[in-house]
Amino acid sequence: MKSPGPGEDRAARRPARPALVVLGILLPFAAAVGVYEWASHVTPDYNTGLFGVHGLDTYELKARLGTALLGLALVQLGLALWMYGRIPRTGPAPQPVRTTHRIIGVAAFLLSLPIAYHCITAYGFEQTDTRVMVHAICGCVLYGAFVAKVVVVRSRRLPGWALPLAGSVLICAIALMWYTAALWVLNGDALP
Repeated sequence: MKSPGPGEDRAARRPARPALVVLGILLPFAAAVGVYEWASHVTPDYNTGLFGVHGLDTYELKARLGTALLGLALVQLGLALWMYGRIPRTGPAPQPVRTTHRIIGVAAFLLSLPIAYHCITAYGFEQTDTRVMVHAICGCVLYGAFVAKVVVVRSRRLPGWALPLAGSVLICAIALMWYTAALWVLNGDALP
């Protein structure tokens, strides 16, 4: 029996391109289902605080943190457009833009964690009305999109459209979550 050569051995261990595409598509869905299942079985504790703030003041704090998260997401969008050469008259993005994009991405992820933790522990996965249900679903999609974006960034074999798609889903999830919660609170419990 002939032993595989160096190139053959690596090819045997390498996942096929279609498998990576399917993985990139299914990861957000799997993460969303996982978060939904976990959150739907958590007993809500409405007295849970956030950074020492309790009661109705947590709504205001989370609205402000959510607005900061949306701001970071919009900065991320601008930096991504620059890196992809989609902003007219700017030229190619220098290396500090890429580094800044990564740092702001980590900051946005870290900023989202206490908001998500409080939402899940204080309220669980509520489906009381359409606004709340859309917010809860977007929260699940948000972390699925984070995972998908990290997988796509690390893979050199996925098609070129996969990264912009993952980033777009991520920004849309953040924007919808902000619209269905933070804007609602900041606008006096009403949506425009």
